[in-house]
Amino acid sequence: MRSSIALIACLAVLALVNFSISGKERQLAEGAVVYLELAPVDPRSLMQGDYMALRFKLANDALPAIKSSASVSDGRIVALLDERSIAAFRRLDDGASLAGREVLLRYRVRNGELKFATNAFFFQEGTAKRYEGARYGEFRVAPDGELLLTGLRGAELQLL
Repeated sequence: MRSSIALIACLAVLALVNFSISGKERQLAEGAVVYLELAPVDPRSLMQGDYMALRFKLANDALPAIKSSASVSDGRIVALLDERSIAAFRRLDDGASLAGREVLLRYRVRNGELKFATNAFFFQEGTAKRYEGARYGEFRVAPDGELLLTGLRGAELQLL
């Protein structure tokens, strides 16, 4: 009896994990490409080991509006994409319909700072020099605003 319960629990966990993985794979394949401009980070902590600390200009632009809103918590912003798909803060999401080049971006507030998807980009040991010219984070965005960081880009959006 115990072994059958354990087997059922194990199968349920595996099914949930596979469902989550397939959702992320679908987002990588079908999500809209959006670029977020990187904001300067203290150079003394820019590279630590095998990752780069990330901060985004969009977070700096949106934070005053979020702090002045009724609740400072996780939510979504509306960003306007330019012709190169670089996002700029437009407004907080209020449920209104989106205009042509507007997208929803989900954010999280942690320790008074706005976070989009991640605050670090991990890379293979010994390849730090390759990412020194990073100016944009490349994301795949789902219709609900969930973001996945897929890479870093240079000043002309070239792949690093």
